Amino acid sequence: MFIHYRGRGLIFKKEERGEADLLFTVYTKDFGKLEILGKSVRKIASKLRPSAEVFYLSEIEFIQGKIQKTLTDATLVDKFSGIRGDLKKIRIAHKISEVLDNLIKGQEPDEKIWRLLIETFQKLNDLKLPAQGWSASGGEIIYCYFYWNFISILGYRPELYHCVRCRKKIITERNYLVPEEGGIICGSCKSEGRNISPEAIKILRIILKRDWATLFKLKFEAQYLKELICVNYSSS
Repeated sequence: MFIHYRGRGLIFKKEERGEADLLFTVYTKDFGKLEILGKSVRKIASKLRPSAEVFYLSEIEFIQGKIQKTLTDATLVDKFSGIRGDLKKIRIAHKISEVLDNLIKGQEPDEKIWRLLIETFQKLNDLKLPAQGWSASGGEIIYCYFYWNFISILGYRPELYHCVRCRKKIITERNYLVPEEGGIICGSCKSEGRNISPEAIKILRIILKRDWATLFKLKFEAQYLKELICVNYSSS
C-alpha cells in the first residue's frame, strides 16, 4: 500500500513525458526539491491540470513508487497572475528557477530557502515597474535579491566590508568581486577578478540585509545590476 504525502510546493519546471504525462520539478516546504510525475496531466479532462502548472503555488499530494513519485492531487493556492501576464517577469521567474534547479541537487527541506523563494515570487508578482521609476529591466533587482540571498543561505555569502586578502576596510574606488576567494578584493591587493563599482557594492549590501524598503526607494543605473548578475557560483 502506498503512503500519500501532502504539502505546499512551488512548481518551477516541467518536461513532457510520453503522450500525455508531465514531469514536474517542485520546491516544497516540507520535502525540499522533488521531481513528481503527473500522469495524463496534458489531457484536457485531467483533474490535476488546473492546479499543476509552472510557477503555480499549490497544495500537492503524491505517492512514492519504487522508481518515482507520482502526483495524485493538487489544489491551487496562488497562480501569481501578475507574473503570468508580463513577459519580462516570466523571464525573471525562469532565471530564478534555473538557479534553484542548478544549485540544489538533492532532496533536503530548507525553511530559509522556502521562505526566500515564496517571498521573491510574491514581490515579483506585485512589482509595478513604471510606478517604481525603474527601467524596463527593473525586475532584474528581484532576481539579484533572490540570487545573492540564496547563495548566502547555501554558505557562499560574500565578504563586502573588508578585503578578503589583506582584511583592510573596503574604501577604494577600484575593487574586485572574486567568488572563489569569498568576496571583495581591494585595488591595492590587485586581482584577476571582476571589477565591481562602489554603487554595486552598496546595492549588494542592501540586498543581503533584505531591506526591501530601501531597495524600492533606490534609483540606479542598469549597469550596476549587470555587475551583480554576471557572477556565477556553482555547487560542488
